[in-house]
Amino acid sequence: MNASVRPRLALAGSIVGAMIVALDGSVLFVAQPSIQRDLSASLAQVQWTSTAYLLAVASLLVLAGRLGDRYGHTRLLLIGSLGFGAASAGIALAPSVDWVIALRAVQGVFGALLQPATLALLRQVYPPDRLGLPVALRTSAIGVAAAAGPLLGGFLVAQCGWRSVFVVNVPIALLIGLFCLAARVREDAAVRNPRRRPEVGGALLLAVALALLVNALAGVELHGWADRRTVGGLLCSAAVTVVLVRHERRSRNPLIPAAVARSVPVTASMAMLLFSASGMFGALFVSTYFLQYALGLAPLDSALRALPMTALMIVGAPVAARVLRMLGARTTALGGTLLVVLGIGWLAGTDRGTGPVVMGAAFAVLGAGYATVMVTATGTVVGDAPPGYAGVVGGLKQTAVNIGPVLGIAVAAGLLPAVGGVRAGQWEGAMGTALLVLAATAALALVPAALLPGARRTGPPPGDAGRGRPEKTAPCLTSPSEV
Repeated sequence: MNASVRPRLALAGSIVGAMIVALDGSVLFVAQPSIQRDLSASLAQVQWTSTAYLLAVASLLVLAGRLGDRYGHTRLLLIGSLGFGAASAGIALAPSVDWVIALRAVQGVFGALLQPATLALLRQVYPPDRLGLPVALRTSAIGVAAAAGPLLGGFLVAQCGWRSVFVVNVPIALLIGLFCLAARVREDAAVRNPRRRPEVGGALLLAVALALLVNALAGVELHGWADRRTVGGLLCSAAVTVVLVRHERRSRNPLIPAAVARSVPVTASMAMLLFSASGMFGALFVSTYFLQYALGLAPLDSALRALPMTALMIVGAPVAARVLRMLGARTTALGGTLLVVLGIGWLAGTDRGTGPVVMGAAFAVLGAGYATVMVTATGTVVGDAPPGYAGVVGGLKQTAVNIGPVLGIAVAAGLLPAVGGVRAGQWEGAMGTALLVLAATAALALVPAALLPGARRTGPPPGDAGRGRPEKTAPCLTSPSEV
């Protein structure tokens, strides 16, 4: 096969692999009411169809990235995509909601395998100075998938029933497998180093700590922050984290290598993603209730109000990549974070008298800012990853992206009254307060953003890129990310 074709096939596999996750998550929300009716499930059981998947994904992403570094990212992407498709087929045939929950957890395991691989694979086939366009295309494609998910899900549920939204994943998973087999990407020599094998103890401790954290945060909407289940879950997660840190320091082959843990650009990017995602998705959670409860809009109408945010994320990724190349990571990240804070603050000032144009403009600012943050953070993560550790760094990045929204929704849920418990006007006032708190949460991302590298003054000639030079050369100036 022509060598120039393989990177394109790898890019196609990466794009489709990331899209299947975005599509699956967005269509599920549309299908959940039908699942509840058809399987006679309770509201708590329906919520667990999301929570079970999230617990599996969040707790295994870093381990999955480490396994990809050890055994090969193409192999992990192939296994993850085929397993994801098989689990989806099983859900489509599930006879009860308990089977749906169990298979959603299995789907989350395979989703954790494929997510870091989709990012690390690009690092293997493209030199750092050519990553901008591939990842920008990937980002835009994921934005399209996330936006199209509710529309596609609504059509499929209406025409074919809720099981059809999972059947769609099967041919997509097979397509990813074909791309993986056709690309035949050569794995890094560092991947095959047996000394890179992570210890099982560290992997289990990290999985338990993240599972406890996500479970506690996901329960805030139902139980509140002061509930003993929430407090107990957070304390247990913190205790396991302390044990994990001590274990990692003593381990000869830690799950998160010292070269990654000590990288300021990588750790700063993780913190920036966590706070920005918390603010943005918490704001989306609050705004959805505002549009549907205070304004009385239908779910589709409320989704259309927020469409400018998705549009700016899709078209903003390539633009952000160019800005990143010109201004550097620090300036671009600070600007993107400020836009996120401004967008959330603008939404906090809206009320029932705000027109769709003004509200759409606020969503657009929020989308442009978040796309810029994601572009910068992923560019830093991909470029600054030590050789042979692209998978574990990608897993860390995906972990921040997954936990951030759960934290933001937990913050919002703790500040909002129960829907129907008060008059719409009173709930609207609480919404403004919640959005201001979320804007302050997003503003915390300014601190790690200021720690990112500045603009590069000089660089290697284009023909020398990737030829024996250190992989840390201008690591974070060209690569946008996925949503």
